[in-house]
Amino acid sequence: MSCSTVYNTVMPCLPFVQMGGAMPPQPCCGGIRSLLAQANNTPDRRTICGCLKNVANGASGGPYVTRAASLPSKCGVSLPYKISTDVNCNTIN
Repeated sequence: MSCSTVYNTVMPCLPFVQMGGAMPPQPCCGGIRSLLAQANNTPDRRTICGCLKNVANGASGGPYVTRAASLPSKCGVSLPYKISTDVNCNTIN
């Protein structure tokens, strides 16, 4: 698992994160589900977490991080951590 894979998979989420809306597009939710399905071991889960944390750090300020953090619940999936700038990815099993 690499950050480029993570970024490409969640790229359809970008318009929602930037502009908001009622619901993220279906390809975005499909990408999040796909990442969760691929994250079947601790190193992959930690890598995905770190990549999402990097995205959050790059988008800090404004409503972007809040919108990104809302993606899992809006897509009906459960992440074992919050998409945020202060998540400790080393604690994820």
